[in-house]
Amino acid sequence: MNPLQRMIKALSDVFVDIMPGILAAALLTGLSGVLGNFEVVKSNDTLYGINRLINISSGAIFGFLPLAVAYSACKRFGGRPILGIVIGCIMLSNSLADAYAAAQGTAEVTTLRIFGLGVELVGFQGGIIVALLMGFVTAKLDLFFEKKVPEVIRLLVSPLLTTLVGALLLFTVIGPAGRGLSSGITNALVWMTQNLGVFGYAVFSGLQQLVVITGLHHIFGAIEAQLLADTGRNFINPLMSVAIIAQGGAVLAYLVLHRKNVKVRELCIPSFISVLFGITEPALFGINLRYRFPIIGGCIGGAFGGVVVYLTNLAALGFGTTVVPGIALADPAGNGYRNYVIAHAAAIAGGFLMTLVLGKFMDKSPKEAASETAQAAGSPSEAAAQPGSRTGTAQTADSPSGAAQAENQNGTAAEVPQEEVFYSYAQGRMIPMEDVKDETFANKVLGDGVAIIPETGNVYAPADGSVISIFDTKHAVCLASSCGTELLIHIGVDTVNLQGKYFQAHVKDGEQVKKGQLLISFDKERIQKEGYDTVIPMIFTDLEDGRRLEVSAPGNIHIGQQAAVVHKVSGRSGK
Repeated sequence: MNPLQRMIKALSDVFVDIMPGILAAALLTGLSGVLGNFEVVKSNDTLYGINRLINISSGAIFGFLPLAVAYSACKRFGGRPILGIVIGCIMLSNSLADAYAAAQGTAEVTTLRIFGLGVELVGFQGGIIVALLMGFVTAKLDLFFEKKVPEVIRLLVSPLLTTLVGALLLFTVIGPAGRGLSSGITNALVWMTQNLGVFGYAVFSGLQQLVVITGLHHIFGAIEAQLLADTGRNFINPLMSVAIIAQGGAVLAYLVLHRKNVKVRELCIPSFISVLFGITEPALFGINLRYRFPIIGGCIGGAFGGVVVYLTNLAALGFGTTVVPGIALADPAGNGYRNYVIAHAAAIAGGFLMTLVLGKFMDKSPKEAASETAQAAGSPSEAAAQPGSRTGTAQTADSPSGAAQAENQNGTAAEVPQEEVFYSYAQGRMIPMEDVKDETFANKVLGDGVAIIPETGNVYAPADGSVISIFDTKHAVCLASSCGTELLIHIGVDTVNLQGKYFQAHVKDGEQVKKGQLLISFDKERIQKEGYDTVIPMIFTDLEDGRRLEVSAPGNIHIGQQAAVVHKVSGRSGK
């Protein structure tokens, strides 16, 4: 990937761990907004109190989102997560002026002089990009000082230096640069709406959700308040609203394109529901940015909605609520409610259709999808076997001939037998995937499978097939069996941070391999000495509905023993 793609990929990876919290907060925000419109809730003390608690609960994660991002980013890039939390706490410290209040001029800001630079003591509320950068910098500082500081004083000095240098960089370089970039984007978008007519409206609603990524979208509140004070009408609110619903249309399109994928359904449906209440972070970071082409389709759909907003002179009489609840704020003059619905229909339809079109050309190939799946992996599961012992079989839908058809890596039809067997890929001891000391693998986010605690430093092909991708860091390999079943073998937990040290690949991308062929060798003892777990999971990354994985009892297994079977489930969904 090019640098921009790598940056976007890293951003979406960081949000994987904290996505459940964002989804919960988003849905609670929508629930609180809906309940707040009912008179019975306003007039009843108990219902009012419950809704108030819901509102407090919903706002918590967004108030501390930079802290969560700094933690997750530090973890993602190989640092100790607790140091990411420390940097996040510094960003949101009560000793700093609130960023939103400072932007509105209602908070007193203290300025320090450090190395001749004026350093403003302003917090980084909403500073997602700054938090991401600081998580990355903190991780690299932690790794650097852990290597350079003598072991006898490392525990005391290394975290001290990481935090001190990180804080200095936050206030002198990274914070001001990130804040300036985000503010420049925001101001440019507002200028376009005021000076470029329908084109300005289209560009604003088309690009507004990119500002959400920076966290600086909250500054629009001050602009909207000023618009209402000056003119009594707020044209920015409906523009933001159509931009939001267009991203929801992109989510629906991605769901249609991958409707057979259970994990996609589990993420897309709640993300779209949160969009209906004006919260797009789950959709943006969980789907649209992660897979790239949906964010483009959503932005184009937002532009369509912006054109309708301009042509119908649609505006709001308040701010703070969008999409479904936001219709209550629409200016009823000139059929405002009807125009509100039309603008949102145009935006969601545009986002949906453009994402479908782009998906035909830009959706990931099997190789790219498997590669990204492997890159998202951070730790291993334990499974074991001797090279050549069975670790899995796959059974597919019945066909008239007793076998199904699949497309192999050469694009030709390959017969899938009723039972596809996968043999052990390393010598060692097998344990359940749930026992892996990493949430990504233990919760089977990437798929079901088996894992091995290795006795030697060799990884073998579990079946005949081809290599989809060997990672540059050589710690993971994606394979496709001769029948098209895709799987990922990942060596160690967080071993991507070793940058290929202690690993040697014996195959290359696209190479045809035979069962038992050596794929990767690694120095198990040196990797363990560096502090990394060397457990090796093998994950079936793309099992279709109707196929079920059965894993044999964990423990030491011998050549010829069955470890896992993927069965076709007849007459019911294969969960």
